[in-house]
Amino acid sequence: MKRTLLAWLGNTDLNASVGDEKAGLGPIGLALTSREFDQLVLLSNHAKAATAAYESWVYALNKVPVRIHHESLSRPNNYEEIYRSAVRVVEDTIRTSSDRIELTFHLSPGTPAMTAIWIILAKTRFPANLIETSVQDGICDTKIPFEIAAEFIPDLLREPDRALRDRTAALPSAASEFSVILHQSRQMAGMIDQAQKVAVRSVPVLIQGESGTGKELLARALHNASPRRDREFVPVNCGAIPPELVESELFGHKKGSFTGAIADRSGFFARADGGTLFLDEIGDLPPGAQVKLLRVLQEGEITPVGSASAKKIDVRIISATNRNLLSEVHRGNFREDLFFRLAVIVLQIPALREREGDVGLLIDALWRQQNDEADKLLIPKKDLSTGARNVLLRHSWPGNVRELQNTLTRLAVTSSQKTVTKAEAAGAILVSFNNSREEILDRRFENGFSLSGTLGEVAGHYLERALEQTGGNKSAAAKLLGMANYQTLKNWLRKYGIPES
Repeated sequence: MKRTLLAWLGNTDLNASVGDEKAGLGPIGLALTSREFDQLVLLSNHAKAATAAYESWVYALNKVPVRIHHESLSRPNNYEEIYRSAVRVVEDTIRTSSDRIELTFHLSPGTPAMTAIWIILAKTRFPANLIETSVQDGICDTKIPFEIAAEFIPDLLREPDRALRDRTAALPSAASEFSVILHQSRQMAGMIDQAQKVAVRSVPVLIQGESGTGKELLARALHNASPRRDREFVPVNCGAIPPELVESELFGHKKGSFTGAIADRSGFFARADGGTLFLDEIGDLPPGAQVKLLRVLQEGEITPVGSASAKKIDVRIISATNRNLLSEVHRGNFREDLFFRLAVIVLQIPALREREGDVGLLIDALWRQQNDEADKLLIPKKDLSTGARNVLLRHSWPGNVRELQNTLTRLAVTSSQKTVTKAEAAGAILVSFNNSREEILDRRFENGFSLSGTLGEVAGHYLERALEQTGGNKSAAAKLLGMANYQTLKNWLRKYGIPES
């Protein structure tokens, strides 16, 4: 275990390195001479020459290896820049270490904003020890209960800066139609800015994002911000239409054109004429329907099933998928020419776990919504305890905003108390099939993370599945796994300790 001290380089530390008696050893020097550490990781927004001089001085003090990260800050109390710098440095420290890391964050050096960010990271993203030092009291551990941290840290982050305040409050975007998409993260802000620019232009848009990220909500905002806002928005779930009915549902049919066609029927395209047709889960369209859809987009006209005459239509297409549609093209599952017709503009909605700062915002907004609708559900209005909110904040939400919303509804209905407890919040979070992806692809680097071990889990899973599916036939299993021959498979089985039968 490598004991690692991380700290911002403060003015008192610099003064100590040039012999200022009032500074003594400085907060960092005092910590290094009072406790044993295996390395010191310093973040510095001071001049490089002064930082280098301090590095030499502090190394001579106790011979502890020092790593310097020069971080450029627009001002020493810019919370956002401090946060990003600290996260980057901690992640780099963990990633480049060959041993497990025990993190200690030093709260004394630097500005109050730097102190606040260390507390936030230690209580949320990177579990760490917290220490403080002073000339009078020496070094001491700082214990901040998680619930207290979550309750009071937001007060430390208040800044009389209008731009920061606007982000924190998630004020509506320039186009009010997009204000329904609550956000404050840069990831969402960039995507919505792009969406606003294309909304007014009647070009096809492909929205990509995991299930539950709000693709239909974005599609409706695009329609409402477009010149077509007064015409129909017609949503279609392509994956829910039986393959044999896709053509009829999209383009309509004439009476008697097939068994069960007892009357003429207009399709989704005709209903959306002049407006917007939203084709959700477009990747689920069968090949035959893809051909017909491509022809409609090329010609700008539809021919109902059983009809000999075509009808001109004016429809804007917004499509969506939870797959990587370009990968589906490469696999031969989706037509390349149709993809390029649909993907004139591609909007990628980030997963909720990638949206820094949005989870708390959504929890508060959706919980208010639950309370507003409490009378309809015949339940009393309730409060979230700090502990319950912390549980929700720490969950990775593999099902994205939809999972969060369903969990809050479940919590509002099932909680037996006026204030929802931490235990009730933990019990309301369902273990979903997406957790397997979360466990493999989104593991944190602390707590003994092992890349080789993780790869071994993946390899073992597919090796066992292939053997099971082929009844133990190693040649067939090797083919399933894309291996050259059964001997290669045997080598893999031996490497990962998988029985051959």
